[in-house]
Amino acid sequence: MGSNLVWIWSVLAVVGVMLILFSGKDADGKSASTEWGYLAVLGGCFGLLSGYMTFSAVMLIIVLVTGSIWALDKFMLARRREPGAMVPHYIDFPRGFFPIIAVVFLLRSFLVEPFQIPSSSMRPGLIVGDFILVNKFSYGLRVPVLNNVLVPVGKVEHGDVVVFNYPEDEKVNFIKRVIGLPGDVVSYRDKQLTINGKAVEHVSQGEHQYLEKGLMMVQTQQYQETIEGKTFRTLVVPEAPAYMPQGVRQFAGHENCEYVENGFTCKVPAGQYFMMGDNRDNSEDSRYWGFVEDRLLVGKAFLVWMNFGDLSRIGSRIH
Repeated sequence: MGSNLVWIWSVLAVVGVMLILFSGKDADGKSASTEWGYLAVLGGCFGLLSGYMTFSAVMLIIVLVTGSIWALDKFMLARRREPGAMVPHYIDFPRGFFPIIAVVFLLRSFLVEPFQIPSSSMRPGLIVGDFILVNKFSYGLRVPVLNNVLVPVGKVEHGDVVVFNYPEDEKVNFIKRVIGLPGDVVSYRDKQLTINGKAVEHVSQGEHQYLEKGLMMVQTQQYQETIEGKTFRTLVVPEAPAYMPQGVRQFAGHENCEYVENGFTCKVPAGQYFMMGDNRDNSEDSRYWGFVEDRLLVGKAFLVWMNFGDLSRIGSRIH
């Protein structure tokens, strides 16, 4: 976490504590300032913890803390209070937060989770600023945080657009397309993608350009590719190499890959996947940092629900 963010979250938490301790209280010991104080403490703690663990882990901790206070009050403290007695603010506010946080946690863990596209790696299908929805049960109901499959539902397929925890920093979420399944041999040479010895069909769609970070116009060639019945568009810069050798790391399973001047070939290990961005020459993907373990999968992206810069993208299906 950047030092500036640490300071921001720390200050927010401290301000929250000060509001709780020194704000004027009503007869029941509560006030609007006290409520804002608890919200500030919650936000500050959430921000600080998110620098060291995944979003789901932070949510789980908050659910457990507020849930414990709720349960303690419901089954013990409430029975000892005199009828009509005021509930202390340090009990009342956390127990009030618990149902809301618990519902959000359950929805994000088992049904649908929102994400924002931060880069151009999945152009032209997904662009910077897209807010997307991810189906959390496409690949089975999973134990929160541990992410092990609890109830098998569906399987990962070639061509799926998947959100996953970045192998080099699991607190960060990436989105890419599944190119290789466990046991597959994936080859990408001279800009031709091959899976298990079969060349992936790609048909030229002419030139395509886009503005990168509002500063530079990028010129590319657009192709329509088809993998096992899934059709989508990709971008290629013809003069760029199939990969940048200096960007390749010594990742786990690196011995499964052979890198040559015009491309590479990788055999996907058991229980792992090979991912690539649709914007082939502007994507940090499995070519550089390796394979994605099944436990890192978050879910299958299926819908753009908002883009404040281009409202026409609302409701766009993700192919």
